[in-house]
Amino acid sequence: MTNITDIDKNFKIETEIKRDGLVFFDPDQAPFKIYGVFKEGGAYRRMPKAIAEQVSEGVLGLHANAAGGRIRFVTDSPYVVIKVKMGTWKMAHFALTGSAGFDMFAEYNGKHRYAGSFVPPFAFKNEYEAVKDFDLECAADNTCEKVITLNMPLYSTVVSLYIGLKEGSVLKEAPEYSNDKPVVYYGSSITQGGCASKPGSCYQSILSRRFNQDYINLGFSGSAKAEDAMIDYIKGLDMSIFVYDYDHNAPDIDHLRATHSKMFKAIREAHPELPILILPRPRYYLTETDQKRFEIIHNTYLEAKANGDENVYFL
Repeated sequence: MTNITDIDKNFKIETEIKRDGLVFFDPDQAPFKIYGVFKEGGAYRRMPKAIAEQVSEGVLGLHANAAGGRIRFVTDSPYVVIKVKMGTWKMAHFALTGSAGFDMFAEYNGKHRYAGSFVPPFAFKNEYEAVKDFDLECAADNTCEKVITLNMPLYSTVVSLYIGLKEGSVLKEAPEYSNDKPVVYYGSSITQGGCASKPGSCYQSILSRRFNQDYINLGFSGSAKAEDAMIDYIKGLDMSIFVYDYDHNAPDIDHLRATHSKMFKAIREAHPELPILILPRPRYYLTETDQKRFEIIHNTYLEAKANGDENVYFL
């Protein structure tokens, strides 16, 4: 890739990180690949702002949180640097490494390895930079190329991001995921990733590494209520599997009863062959109210099976 600063010095990235040959790149450009989010209106978003505005104030406030956002590339650089501008919340019950940090996994010798977190300083306001050095063995043929997956923060809005590598290092496209269409997850804070200690520890990220799958995280803390605008948006997505779990955010039993089967039927009508996985809230001991909610959700599944649906699943 051409180093833009060789052409226009105004694009020089100021940094206090000292590494030999450090050069910054824009991950919006090839050969970097971005998954789970897209750039719109000066921020990475999980869904279009215009749609989020139609859903609710809560979804509007959270839709640009970068949960599920990933940048993938191949390099043999001995270090990776990030320089990021962002908006984030600092919460007493949530590690900054999860809400505002990036983390990185390296794939080589056939295995994924956690390669470290980019830890934001506690006192940072809206930008920081961090570096991770690699102390990882090379492959048997003595090549040190690694497939890097850089996971974005779960509860922060990433406005700009630059990735720094050692000048002259290999930089090329990462292999595609095994599924050509993403798994789409819809649900509450459990889905968004609260309160995982790092982005790569949210359950979708774990599954993505295990099964080499792309995904989109549509978890919205306190704000997943299966509104009509959200249903219409999701049913228009091209996906390989749909997983939904918004029990915790449905304000009451009547709301859950009025929306849960409705959402299933709308997605099924738009995608007759799509595998759909239905989840109730993950709680072992159920109160009377919990049990009623469970039965509503389970009945969506039972009704679909009774109607001959062979591609619906309940966990």
